[in-house]
Amino acid sequence: MGLVVEFSQETERRHRMTHTIEELLEERQEVLVSYCALAGLSSFDKRGDEDHQVKPGELQSFCQILVDYTALGHFEIYQRIIEGNERRIAVKKLADELYPAIAETTDHLVDFNDKYDDLDNEDYSQLSADLSRIGEVLAIRSELEDRLLSVLRPSCFPSR
Repeated sequence: MGLVVEFSQETERRHRMTHTIEELLEERQEVLVSYCALAGLSSFDKRGDEDHQVKPGELQSFCQILVDYTALGHFEIYQRIIEGNERRIAVKKLADELYPAIAETTDHLVDFNDKYDDLDNEDYSQLSADLSRIGEVLAIRSELEDRLLSVLRPSCFPSR
């Protein structure tokens, strides 16, 4: 009976992880769509063509999506591994290799949010450069995540 309960618990954990991975990928897609829309604006100040400048709330909306995505990955996937709740050796080994770089991307994303999530901040003088850097960070993070997620749930990622 104990083996059945243990198997059932393991199956439930894997099911939750699968759901979390799917949620993370959906949130990442939202971040990338929002990023592309924001990065496509040609003016980041209050002057110029009304159709091509940051609208009130656009940047804050992006920041919120970015924080949600970052937190989901950190608290639901990476922290679980860091705390030793992952038993698969391949996952733990790859996580040990990748986590420092993932943590560095987290720092960049949080710093961007801290700088631009303030509704009273109207200094967009560095936004273009900061968005360019965030685009690079998101690309790096996506690549690192995909490597880790392919080991966590191989069926989500076809062989390359």
